[in-house]
Amino acid sequence: MRITIAGTGYVGLVSGACLASTGNRVVGYDIDEGKIASLNAGRCPIYEPGLVELLSSNLKAGRLEFTADLSGALESPEVVFIAIGTPPGADGSADLSGVLGFCESLADRVSGPTILVIKSTVPVGTGDRIEALVKERSPHPIQVISNPEFLKEGTAVADFLRPDRVVIGSQDAQAAQILRELHLPFVRNQRPILVMSRRAAEMCKYAANACLAARISFINEIANLCDACGVDVDEVRRGMGTDTRIGFQFLYPGAGYGGSCFPKDIQALAQVARRAGIEPLVLEAVHRVNEAQKRLLFANIKRRFGESLRGMTCAVWGVTFKPETDDLRDAPALTLVDQLLEAGVTVRAHDPAGLENLRRHYGQRVACFEDAYRVLEGADFLTICTEWNEFRSPDFPHLCELLAQPIIFDGRNLYDLETVRRLGIEYHPIGRPAVNREP
Repeated sequence: MRITIAGTGYVGLVSGACLASTGNRVVGYDIDEGKIASLNAGRCPIYEPGLVELLSSNLKAGRLEFTADLSGALESPEVVFIAIGTPPGADGSADLSGVLGFCESLADRVSGPTILVIKSTVPVGTGDRIEALVKERSPHPIQVISNPEFLKEGTAVADFLRPDRVVIGSQDAQAAQILRELHLPFVRNQRPILVMSRRAAEMCKYAANACLAARISFINEIANLCDACGVDVDEVRRGMGTDTRIGFQFLYPGAGYGGSCFPKDIQALAQVARRAGIEPLVLEAVHRVNEAQKRLLFANIKRRFGESLRGMTCAVWGVTFKPETDDLRDAPALTLVDQLLEAGVTVRAHDPAGLENLRRHYGQRVACFEDAYRVLEGADFLTICTEWNEFRSPDFPHLCELLAQPIIFDGRNLYDLETVRRLGIEYHPIGRPAVNREP
């Protein structure tokens, strides 16, 4: 099948490469000519496990190409996917200008019947709006389908190739069947393809992300309550998670969530609710708890050292919003670093993938280290913001030698309390009893 994908970010690149891998001819479109040239040369602009190999193999096979020529991209596709960003506006609502602008261009250029698939996360009713727009501008029939993505950064390729489910929202049975056939190679493990109304599919994406974000904010609030009551949240979490109605997924306390989806989708859904006359009490609470949680690490540091931190040095392990990505968007680490710098603390940082983006963000204000141990040299304490695997079992004796004081503030609860106590490390996790070093 001939496919065009508008947008070459996480969703567009992963979707295009995976669809090409099953034999489709895929053209990726983007307005950034430099990015297009880099992609056609096989250089991937994002860190995503497995994506470089998938791009290279499909480029070499001729099933995948990229272009900045809109007319060429829309010359004869049977299916066009929209994977254009919908960033939050000033009021938190989704900015649809990029999506709507592309739809206008598409309607003016397509030369025959086309299936237009919206993968971008858009408010409920956007499909209706796009359908009216393209119907007014194009003499050719254009079927508008909602096909939300459920990709997790760090496992996006695996998520597309082996999805939990595929959601197709369509008002046209024939168009829905074509999209269903396009996804059949990815659901041979008997995962469902769910066909529903277009509005339901649009809501499904927001509701799923809101539910996951709510679980994170809930367990973080419980962790803070445990801290105040002298209870170990890990014991509570295990007691909760073994209930089959609850489970353990997204029930890990920490320094808050970030990334390109949860923060903006919570706010966008809250705006959808307000416009529908519904007060989004739960959504607002989820967002407020998370914003407060991202400031907890700094509060713990001040509680330990006092109000004046000027002149101290902090080593930071992990700056991306989650492991296996280079994405810093809304990362809790950025909130911490901002607070540390404002307090006059020297910040030294290490991350397996995010240092280039960190340098772009802070310039010379933050010292970046490729080596996880060099960053510790002479630092007064270590703070962990991202749960990369390489941080889970460090060389603790060496770590203690390098730090001026063996003190760790752990925003991801990586370490066993008895282990750090035995090694003489002062340890401050989230919602668990602090371990104070023996005098």
